[in-house]
Amino acid sequence: MIGRIQGQLVEHTDTQILVDVGGLAYEVEITPGALQSFGTEAGTKVLLYTHFVVREDAQLLYGFISRLERDVFRDLIRISGVGPKLGQNLISAISLEQLAHCVQHNDVAMLTRVPGVGKKTAERLLVELKGRLANFVVPEAAPRPVSSSAVGEAEAALEALGYRPAEAQRAIAQARAAADHSDVGSEALIRLALKQITRPSEVTR
Repeated sequence: MIGRIQGQLVEHTDTQILVDVGGLAYEVEITPGALQSFGTEAGTKVLLYTHFVVREDAQLLYGFISRLERDVFRDLIRISGVGPKLGQNLISAISLEQLAHCVQHNDVAMLTRVPGVGKKTAERLLVELKGRLANFVVPEAAPRPVSSSAVGEAEAALEALGYRPAEAQRAIAQARAAADHSDVGSEALIRLALKQITRPSEVTR
């Protein structure tokens, strides 16, 4: 099982990237949001949590910006009628917080706006996911401030990607300033910080 990939971006399409890991390149299926989070320039550092799918006609590696997204994806594809492509579409179309909100409030309408999700599939998702997402995400109705542990985890993740401590701290500080709400965990900080880093002129101002 390939659980995580760290390397450099070689090339990409809207739904797939090629990542060089020590001279060996992996094709990884990703969401547009994940691609935007670390940028599209060749040579960009990439860190993804992955799930390996083996089919009769293909072997596919799905990549996610955080362990949290991957864990929710794994819960989704355990549900009858939800394959990897649909699971990825769900994570791409709505945030994990929105998905949790749908489950908590039986919001079929929001789920059916996701391409490939009909009413019956939406109802099945709501039943199967009851009680699971509470372990993964914080509902939008219960925001909490940025914790020092979230900041530390985000800085450590950037350093693991090869950024200098000072650079990681600066990017995380800018990410916190750019956040438009108080409920910012480590995964959200990492996404925002990587966007800052891919725009050097903004990071150094």
